[in-house]
Amino acid sequence: MLWAISGGAGFLGLHLARRLLADGHDVRTLDVAPLDDAELEQSVEELRGDIRDRGRVRRLVADADVVVHAAAALPIQASRAAIRSVNVGGTENVLVAAREAGARRVVFVSSTAVYGVPEKHPILEDDPLVGVGWYGESKIDAEALCRVAAVDTTIVRPKTFVGPERLGVFEILFDWIREGRRIYVLGKGHNRYQLLAVEDLVDAIVRAAAAPEAAGETFNVGATAFGTVREDLGALIAHAQSSSRLQPVPAKPAEVALRVLELMHVSPLAEWHYKTAHKDSFVDVTKAQRLLGWEPRFSNREALVRTYDWYLANRGRAAAGVTHRVPWNQQALGLLKKLS
Repeated sequence: MLWAISGGAGFLGLHLARRLLADGHDVRTLDVAPLDDAELEQSVEELRGDIRDRGRVRRLVADADVVVHAAAALPIQASRAAIRSVNVGGTENVLVAAREAGARRVVFVSSTAVYGVPEKHPILEDDPLVGVGWYGESKIDAEALCRVAAVDTTIVRPKTFVGPERLGVFEILFDWIREGRRIYVLGKGHNRYQLLAVEDLVDAIVRAAAAPEAAGETFNVGATAFGTVREDLGALIAHAQSSSRLQPVPAKPAEVALRVLELMHVSPLAEWHYKTAHKDSFVDVTKAQRLLGWEPRFSNREALVRTYDWYLANRGRAAAGVTHRVPWNQQALGLLKKLS
């Protein structure tokens, strides 16, 4: 079976491609960045191009049985127009091309950012969608396109997912733990914040593509074993044998400061990050368990430890950038890092 993956050179795309190849499938990918993986390059049909280019998207999905739309502009992009052109316009291109190509199913990788800052937990799939910032707003609109598309589409809403090759904002956390610096947490860190191992997300996507019951459905996916921010980060610091300690920061003043840095385009965090980091954030995954037979294998702590160990073994391989596979620019945190 031929699987087409948009955003195939990204953190999720690489892990998904490896799983599909191991399962005996054919894989074609599209990304503006190279795969940069010698083993995958031998087995994957790699296309280079932008998801906003309809011609490249048609080439991606030609003769594909399943299309996984994972390409997205991250919240740290500089403008609303840039985010929407990729996350909404790109999604429309994929859905139209998949219908024309006769694809059996499209799996759209959305985000729990569509829930904004919810007042109740756990969050259910039919709870209100109130996206925070340009990114959350764009994912809500992209989901709306999926619901009216003339092609069989399933939406997957993952919590923040981590694993080997995940850097981005986590590289900042890991860097500071390695150096034994204070780790600043918004609020007291007593909030429960659910994560997700990338392997568990990949398994959910594969199951969502195969299950007849998944047609037209939306699924939350996240770890079922997770603690508070203080507990999970404390376990990571202990594993790293680091002298780091957690330093609570009053949430409201920090939000104001981070908002200013975001407007100056020098913040490593977007609005949704800092408005939810000090609050409970976890979703109900029983629908995925019931309809997909999906069960996450890794807890928050296990996912963080495995990612940190990969970071230590591969530190310094990439230059700063704006994807999950590369370190993010820490310039706005320079003074804070010196003081920590």
